[in-house]
Amino acid sequence: MKRAFIKPTLAAALAAVFAASCGTTGPTITSTPIENIDQQPLKTSDLNEDQLKAWAGSDLVTDTIPGMSVQKAYDEIIKDFQGKTVIVGVVDSGVDIEHEDLKNVIWTNEDEIPGNGIDDDKNGYVDDIHGWNFLGNTIEENLEYVRILKNLKPKYDGKDASDIAEANKEEFELYEKAQKEYDEEYSEISRNVNYYNQLSQQIASARAAVSEKLGKEDFTKEELIAMEAEETSLQQQKGLLLNIMNNGGEDLDDVASQIQGGIDYYQGRLDSHLNLELEGRKTGDNPDDLTDTNYGNNDVDGPDPEKADAKHGTHVAGIIAAERNNGIGMNGVARNIKIMAVRAVPDGDEYDKDIALGIRYAVDNGAKVINTSFGKYYSTHPEWVIDAIKYAAKKDVLIVNAAGNDALDMDVTRIYPNDQTPENNEEIADNFLTVGASNFDYGSDLVARFSNYGQTNVDVFAPGTKIWSTTPNNEYEFLQGTSMASPAVAGVAAMIRSLYPKLSAAEVKDILMKSGLASPQEVMVGGNSDDIRPFAELSVSGRMVNMYNALIMASKM
Repeated sequence: MKRAFIKPTLAAALAAVFAASCGTTGPTITSTPIENIDQQPLKTSDLNEDQLKAWAGSDLVTDTIPGMSVQKAYDEIIKDFQGKTVIVGVVDSGVDIEHEDLKNVIWTNEDEIPGNGIDDDKNGYVDDIHGWNFLGNTIEENLEYVRILKNLKPKYDGKDASDIAEANKEEFELYEKAQKEYDEEYSEISRNVNYYNQLSQQIASARAAVSEKLGKEDFTKEELIAMEAEETSLQQQKGLLLNIMNNGGEDLDDVASQIQGGIDYYQGRLDSHLNLELEGRKTGDNPDDLTDTNYGNNDVDGPDPEKADAKHGTHVAGIIAAERNNGIGMNGVARNIKIMAVRAVPDGDEYDKDIALGIRYAVDNGAKVINTSFGKYYSTHPEWVIDAIKYAAKKDVLIVNAAGNDALDMDVTRIYPNDQTPENNEEIADNFLTVGASNFDYGSDLVARFSNYGQTNVDVFAPGTKIWSTTPNNEYEFLQGTSMASPAVAGVAAMIRSLYPKLSAAEVKDILMKSGLASPQEVMVGGNSDDIRPFAELSVSGRMVNMYNALIMASKM
């Protein structure tokens, strides 16, 4: 059972002295921060597989790879210093808590008796041993604007502005906006499905024709170049395959697999995200009633027996805290960390209610850092999430948030969640840090082509391109996105809070922003070679998070 009591003043003072003597106030650091990176040579050779798997922790000075200097921090600063155990809440799609590289770093609620069907700690969640699943058995969901469209269509379908009473004008405008966006996105995705299907069929037909001509099923690029093609159709098929091999890779089986992946992805979006007939939510609650909290379960890796729905959250958790130096898998950014799994993000857009309650759950159960690698462009109850962010700030909890992957300027396009009021864009709290994604090329490609940006709404950048981390069933995989950049920063934040526990959430945010590496580089924005801007103008800080520098700054505060 949890007990609250007030320490006598003398006992508190003695405890503080004892803690200091044990080193829980953090290591004393005499190292010099990394600076003058504009003088560093650019890496001209491609990264090998080992370098690519570990690039996010590399050091720009010694490795010429713009990582976060994680290994340098462990080698020169952290060493054997243990610090204080910190709980990190992962609000995501679920986490495979039995993964070989995560099972020893999963948070356990010591005040709950497993499997007895009783809310032992009286926190409102029965048998929440490792976290809570606010989605229940839900996996697929619509996008938020599709849900809006479904709700409003019976009321407004077939009507125009002249039919609408003044009191309903704003709601009708939202309906029209949602309908327009739906029509445009459905049409675009349908075109993509058709394009990839046609391309797949053309490649298969061309391969069959070339195989017959060469008398062998598999052939090299050199053999294709040398092949004589008299008929016009065979010339066209040869040209198609050469173009594919030159631009997509010489392994045609791999190319075919990637194309099929594109088909599956876009068709999946039509079948779930944009499906007006989808009945997604399977929790039995009212998503428009924040007080209706008796829903969900303790199955934090989700209902899929193959744990596929937990892939995103498992990858995020591994980036933060996969067990370091255990001889398997990979090393997470932070050690002495416990991952609290909060399943609240479906395959589709999350509900504001689940996110608001998920943040509050993590705060109330001891998380000092919360990672939120998700986002959407419509929100029906943004005030609930804003209140949860304020609640976290009041409880001294740092929220690290992904900027999004549409190469958009967040100063122009509003994305949820965020820490600004919808009315006047005033910042509501000082505990919310938004992270854009950087690339492993230090130069014009430094910013990931997909990453959102914003001089007032993105705080920092961190590694988010081709990140190696844990996936369900003891697997590992490269994934990319600001979803991967955010947990990298959450890991650094957790280490600061572990080694320097007296620092507040606001102070940790300030350290992460001020201690990062600034760069004078001119970079492409959105992968557009016609849009070149100074890296410094794409975020509030103009910096890339650097763990080595962050710990040095933390030690001086």
